[in-house]
Amino acid sequence: MTGYGQFCPVAKAMELLDERWTLLVVRELLSGSARFNELRRGNPRMSPALLSKRLQTLERAGVVRRVEHEGRSSYRLTESGEELRPVVEALGAWGMRWVGELGDRDLDPHLLFWDIRRTVPVDRWPRGRTVLLFVLDDVPAATARWWLVVQGDEVDVCDADPGYEVDATLHSSLRTLVEIWRGDLSWNDAIRASAVVLGGPRHVTARVPDWIGRMTLAAVPRPPIVAAAVPG
Repeated sequence: MTGYGQFCPVAKAMELLDERWTLLVVRELLSGSARFNELRRGNPRMSPALLSKRLQTLERAGVVRRVEHEGRSSYRLTESGEELRPVVEALGAWGMRWVGELGDRDLDPHLLFWDIRRTVPVDRWPRGRTVLLFVLDDVPAATARWWLVVQGDEVDVCDADPGYEVDATLHSSLRTLVEIWRGDLSWNDAIRASAVVLGGPRHVTARVPDWIGRMTLAAVPRPPIVAAAVPG
């Protein structure tokens, strides 16, 4: 790793943390991912080889520890790693507040549904099995249909039909769903504009927005939009 050649603690910290993907791996560990495949699902465009390399670097630095149990490996943050929580949260809040523009390449259904899966407010759902089918109209057919299955405290997300009866269907573009998840667009506005179309019994579809919710950082306040001055 090439260093900055500075004694400044910020520089020393960034020698470890500013390598591509490193803080996103830490973000996943802070979010509860522990196994290699979970970390990959949270960073679907990161190669397995690079993920292994970043984990090894973090382990050597004392940020992550590898735990073996019954022949399976998992990863945990050390005290040093946990101290990065407010750093990652502050970066997320800053990014939500000041870096708002999303390109098409930023819209990844794998990451979206993985993020939804791990933050679903299961206490708001019926205790029996409930299945929502999401149909995205602006992505290739291979990634256009996703099933969210909630039963008790168990949550799963599938990109292949799990074979259960569907309780409600949500049709939307991926961009619209990402904007709702980020808090850029409200559920009510999206439904009113038919950008989201819900199908199924009314007593189910009426609860879908509350069941899914929004990402945690959606609550970050945004700066007011200031209209450009018009030459007069």
